[in-house]
Parts: sequence; C-alpha cells; structure tokens
Amino acid sequence: MNLVNLKDNDDQVGFAEAVKKGLGKHQGLYFQKEFAQLEDVDALLELPLVERSQRVLSHLIGDELPEGLLDEIVSTAFSFEAPLAKVSDDIYCLELFHGPTLAFKDFGGRFMAQCLANISEGQKITILTATSGDTGAAVAHAFYGIDNIQVVILFPEGKVSPLQEKLFSTLDRNIHTVSINADFDACQKLVKTAFDDPEVRDGLHLNSANSINISRLLAQVCYYFEAVAQLPKDEREKAVFAVPSGNFGNLTAGMIAKSLGLPIKRFIAATNANDTVPRYLQTGEWEPAPTVATMSNAMDVSQPNNWPRIEALVENGQVDKEDLTGEMVDEEYTSLAMKKLQSLGYISEPHAAVAYRALSNQLEEGEVGVFLGTAHPAKFKETVETVLGQPLNLPKPLADASNKPSLAVSVENDYEALKAFMLEKLGS
Repeated sequence: MNLVNLKDNDDQVGFAEAVKKGLGKHQGLYFQKEFAQLEDVDALLELPLVERSQRVLSHLIGDELPEGLLDEIVSTAFSFEAPLAKVSDDIYCLELFHGPTLAFKDFGGRFMAQCLANISEGQKITILTATSGDTGAAVAHAFYGIDNIQVVILFPEGKVSPLQEKLFSTLDRNIHTVSINADFDACQKLVKTAFDDPEVRDGLHLNSANSINISRLLAQVCYYFEAVAQLPKDEREKAVFAVPSGNFGNLTAGMIAKSLGLPIKRFIAATNANDTVPRYLQTGEWEPAPTVATMSNAMDVSQPNNWPRIEALVENGQVDKEDLTGEMVDEEYTSLAMKKLQSLGYISEPHAAVAYRALSNQLEEGEVGVFLGTAHPAKFKETVETVLGQPLNLPKPLADASNKPSLAVSVENDYEALKAFMLEKLGS
C-alpha cells in the first residue's frame, strides 16, 4: 500500500510506517492516491462481517501484513455486530454502538491497537490523541494494558458528557487522561504542535489515534459494506447514507467504500451548528467559525482534519462531488428529530438524530436512506432523558464506569504546560 503525504508528495510510506507515524511532514495526512475497485462486490456482500472485512482490508493494505496476521487482527478487533435497524418504510439506522465502549470508534480503535501492537515489535510508543467524546473511550480501552504503549488523551473540560468521560478517565496503568480548559479544536491544535516538536515527537515516539491515522480510517470502511449487505438486494443501488460528521473520518471511510465499488448512491454530511463543510459545499468558501458547544458534542468541530482526504478523493475522480451534499441541523431540530424517532419506536441520541433529520429532509422518492447510529443513547443519558422525558437504563460498561473515580488531570491550554507534563510523566 503506497500512501502519500497530502502536504508533501515526496513523503511516501507503506501502511505499517503510516500506522507507526500517524502524521507525515508538515502535519500532512497520509492517503492513497487511487483505490482499485474490488472484484465481485455482490459475492463479498454474501459473506459474514469478519470474513468480508478480512478480504476488504487485505485488498486495501496488500501484502504488508502476512495474511494470517491480518485475519487474526480483524477477527480480534471486530468481535461485535453492527445491525441495521429498520426505523420506517424507507429509512434504516446502522447501529455502530455494540462494541465494548458503545460507539462506532470501537471498530477503528481496536483495529489500530492490534495493528500497532504487532507492527511496533516491542518499540516504546506514546499515543497522543484528542477527543470530543467517543474517541477517548475507544482508544483507551483498545490500548489498555498493551506493553510498551502509553496513551495520553486530551479532552475539552466540561464539553464531554459525564458518562463519556468516565469511560476513558477511570482507567489506570498505561492510560493518561488530561482535561484542557478549551474546546476540541484547541485540543487538536495541542496534538499537532506536539507532532511538530522533535523533542516530544522523537523522544516519546509519538503516534496519534485520531481518524488521521490510516488504520482507523480503513477499519471504518468495513461497516459500510456491512450496512449494504443487510439491505434487501433490490434496495442496495438506491442507498443514501447520512453521516453525522465532526472530524469527517466517518464520511471519508464511506467514500472510500464507494470508490471500491460498493453500491452507494450518494452521501449527506450532517453537522450541528459547527457547519463549516455544509457552508463550504454551498458557497465554495472555506470559512471556519469559532466552535459552538451543542448537545451533539462529539461533532463540535469547526476545522475537520479529514476534509483534505475527501477533497483528494474528489480531485482524483474516485468520487463525484455531486454525490455529496451537506446539511446543518440546529439544536431545536435535533430535539425534534429525537422525538420523531421516539414516536416511531426508536430511541436515539443527538448525533444520530442530526443525521436522521438531514436524511429525512433530503431523501428523494425511490431512494432508501441509512443514517449512522454512532453511539448508544445511554452515553448521553442526561440529554436523552431531558428531551424525551423517558428514563434510560445504563448498559453494563457505563454502569461500571460511572461508579469509578476519574483519574484525569487538568492542564492549561498551553503547549509548554502540556509538554512539561508529558516529559515528566512519560520521559525515560
């Protein structure tokens, strides 16, 4: 697999090196210039999730990982289901919250952890990542207890739901959680600055577990195949996917799946009030506004890191730009969408509700819609109960974490303060 730094085409690496490095020179994203289509997609769609995912990822990665090792990694990482739930006659929800931390990021986090543990060959590594919610838990649990890998998770203080925070801030050993008194974009900026600092980057052997890491992104491609596989065969060519979007890794993965030959008709990028991309798609002007806090907090991102990859897919002719539209859903309509789903007998949290609202608005006659359910409703228990007036029971992972004390430490929104903390905590 030949991956090119989108900011420096001379910086080219294979899959293993990209997984280990995370970011390229000048904070550039590694990405493949062209994705070759799969042969006989219809036959692939008849396979079970794990076997199909092994073949899809083998096609993407090539022979860099021995076939037996890749198969073992996939079977270990994808040990849970992703059911397609019918919500109404022409709309389904792809439920991606049946993994250990009840969020879609379990797919990418667990796959990356297994890849890195095998690729690193015992070398000491520090994972530095920022989270607006679900990434933190998925990464923390995926890497928990792995020898020679330390994990530092930055999160915006007070801007992550309490139960989300408990899932990643209550782990010890090799997991270190840091609250920053700022928004998610500021946390991401701190991560990027660290990768540009040789003392920290090289001294601590930095890597990132955000969706900027190619391993996480490729893992997410697999559940789009799973969604289409569960659709009736006569509906597959009519499928429209609405993706709740923050850092845009999820949508990028869907577009890769389409470029591989998966029959997806088009995509809707659904955002909350942090609507940089919907505005850009309408005006052609990239104008990020200050980040706004919303009830769909994992999407409170004004400068999505993965957008250059989507532009690369369009520029390379892998995806038609006409196959992507955007829509912003404000707080009022998010609540209304949650109530509408409740009336249909389906309980949803805010992020999926944003996607459902956008899908309902844009779905045309003869199309079939799929919106992504990215987190279990109980992860946003307070918000869901307030909007719906209905009590929610906590699944066991959340109930267990809620009773544990947080181990997070607070660090100023200042790179030198973060650097001092990391070197003291993790430096040899």
